[in-house]
Amino acid sequence: MTSAPESAVAPVRFAKVPTSYFTTLVCVFVVGVVVSNIVATKGVLLFPGLEFDLGPLHVNGLVTDGAFWLFPFSYVIGDVISEVYGFKAMRKVVLLGFVIMAAVAGAFWITIALPAASFYPNQAALEAVIGVVPQILLASMAGFVAGELLNSYVLVAMKARTGEGTLWARLLGSTVAGELADTTIFCLIAASAIGISTGSALLNYIVVGFVWKTLVEAVVMPVTYVTIGFIKKREPSYWGEPV
Repeated sequence: MTSAPESAVAPVRFAKVPTSYFTTLVCVFVVGVVVSNIVATKGVLLFPGLEFDLGPLHVNGLVTDGAFWLFPFSYVIGDVISEVYGFKAMRKVVLLGFVIMAAVAGAFWITIALPAASFYPNQAALEAVIGVVPQILLASMAGFVAGELLNSYVLVAMKARTGEGTLWARLLGSTVAGELADTTIFCLIAASAIGISTGSALLNYIVVGFVWKTLVEAVVMPVTYVTIGFIKKREPSYWGEPV
């Protein structure tokens, strides 16, 4: 007696995960940007005893926010993505970051608006920490998009002229352009919301923020060099046909 033939089982299919460093870089970039916007709600005063005048600038300590040490690294990751994968790839990453920042802000607004339980005593503290001022959110997102896209565009444009050489010039030149645009746009839009009411105070905030962020990226440039070299050697498509 012969047994009935077993019914054919459809093969189980899965998409193949690409062996690329791109996904990791995107995750680090987006998480860094989102976390920066959260920790930036804390005002920070560094070097309170430092006071001097430099032309129209009056410096009385270094006034910044809690993301002063973190946000510049988004430009480092942006440089790596732009140098290895190009402007089109970075443009998609910036768009993704923009959408996620908006989603996080929306989640915060919804959470704050939900009625607090009688046993939850921290509503006011929650609003103080994650409450988003629309003007500051607009300033942050506008500065982020303009600065990151300009940073990427300048780096890729310089690479088209110089080829693989003079990486240091591309990194520094793109940082100056991107950070200047980011800081200026943010400060101009958010000035009244963060208590800046005079032209000299606005200029001080822009200059100090720009110089600090640029210096941070200049200091970590050796790390950027090593990261770019590491990924270029391990991305099979990088040394293929020029795009």
